[in-house]
Amino acid sequence: MSSASSASVPSRIAGLRDRFHRRDLAVFQNLAQRHWPAAGPVLPRLSRSANHGLLWVGAAAGMAAFGGSARARRAALRGIASLAVASAAINTVGKGAVRRQRPVLDTVPVIRQLKRQPVTTSFPSGHAASAAAFATGVALESRGWGAVVAPVALSVAASRVYTGVHYPSDVLAGAALGVGAAFALRGVIPTRGQLPAPGRPPADAPALPEGRGLVVVANEESGTATATASLIRNALPEAEIVECAPGRLAPELARAADRCTALGVCGGDGTVNLAASVAVERGVPLAVFPGGTLNHFAYDLGIETVADACSALAAGNAVRADLGRFRPGPEGSAGYFLNAFSLGVYPELVRMRERWSPRIGGWPAGVLAALHVLRGERPLEAEFQGRRRPLWLLFVGNGLFQRVGPAPGRRHNLADGLLDVRVVHGGRTPALRLLATAVAGPLTRSPMHAAVRRQRVRVSGLKPGTPYAYDGEVAHSEAELTIDKLPEALTVYCPRPV
Repeated sequence: MSSASSASVPSRIAGLRDRFHRRDLAVFQNLAQRHWPAAGPVLPRLSRSANHGLLWVGAAAGMAAFGGSARARRAALRGIASLAVASAAINTVGKGAVRRQRPVLDTVPVIRQLKRQPVTTSFPSGHAASAAAFATGVALESRGWGAVVAPVALSVAASRVYTGVHYPSDVLAGAALGVGAAFALRGVIPTRGQLPAPGRPPADAPALPEGRGLVVVANEESGTATATASLIRNALPEAEIVECAPGRLAPELARAADRCTALGVCGGDGTVNLAASVAVERGVPLAVFPGGTLNHFAYDLGIETVADACSALAAGNAVRADLGRFRPGPEGSAGYFLNAFSLGVYPELVRMRERWSPRIGGWPAGVLAALHVLRGERPLEAEFQGRRRPLWLLFVGNGLFQRVGPAPGRRHNLADGLLDVRVVHGGRTPALRLLATAVAGPLTRSPMHAAVRRQRVRVSGLKPGTPYAYDGEVAHSEAELTIDKLPEALTVYCPRPV
């Protein structure tokens, strides 16, 4: 290539850049001269509210607190995480790579201009990136919430051109980066919809499209059970709904099992636990309607709404699931768990959360209880698998949980015949040890944490009266406990994976 040809390449690039800037400036000036009805009182304020992501943090907090479902909480969390990824990319790479000056405000009416002008470079728009990342992250987990957030995100992006602090191309580039950040995060941390359908042995159960033959017992003091019961009445007009206080659950479930084709339950994990033991004893299929604070078992079935449960009932889709068992149970006989059994700090956390949740709500109570427990608890002494040791936590899951660490996550097989056993050894700084466990692999051994698969676990040498927790309920142990499973004992309605 000749020297003249080589010299012409930068010239062509510079020429293209100049033409692009002139066109971008022309669009900017055209928009500045247009009248935007009703935008004056709204867009500048909206633009300021999105400074430092405060608008999106507030939106996420509102979704998590008042969204009424795990899907809303997941959407809020993914939105914030996507925003964080986009902000990191903008601040570490984007702003420094293209040092473009902000637009001159001569053509922008004074009433539109921000009182405080940004001092960073113009390309790309950080506000647009954050807005697009948050909205896309939310939509990837929940289309409904995504539809609510999208117009606000679009308005924030538009406000940056309206107030004159960005060229249109800055906003488009920022929005593209934000969307890319959300999808990049999804590639690393899949959404719930991306996760493979759990392996669940199919079971025979009658189809009940209008709810005929279904008796649903609802715990009127569980989370959203009362509101959920109303939704069930509308969706299943021929079903019988029985609402009762917690103290009446056991007899009402027993009576319902004697006269039903399928037993329904509406409440949290503790209520579902009680219904499952009755359904197994009476040999009837169980239909679960999430109405509690956490609803782990319902979500592992793929049931997040009343509509999910109704679709399974209408089609007669059901699966078999293992039932965890511990002996002796609360009253000397066997006790059962659908999700997890635990000793150590967690039972005290559950007890304190239940004490505070009526006053301040379930999630804030859980956070305060965790802070209190981790600051003041002492490790328990027990003989586990033939060796006596101090333990901060013994977690026994009904099936292998896919999330790392001791906390319950999602199960890909509800009938694998295995117990997911995780131990946090005693020592100083329980908070540090539990954190180290949370980032450890699911089947590891370390000085702080051990995780193994078992079909049976024996714990002895306990001080009588030591608290234990099972599916959110707390009871007190004898000196020895044996934990195992009843394989595929429960038949439960489950929507077919899409």
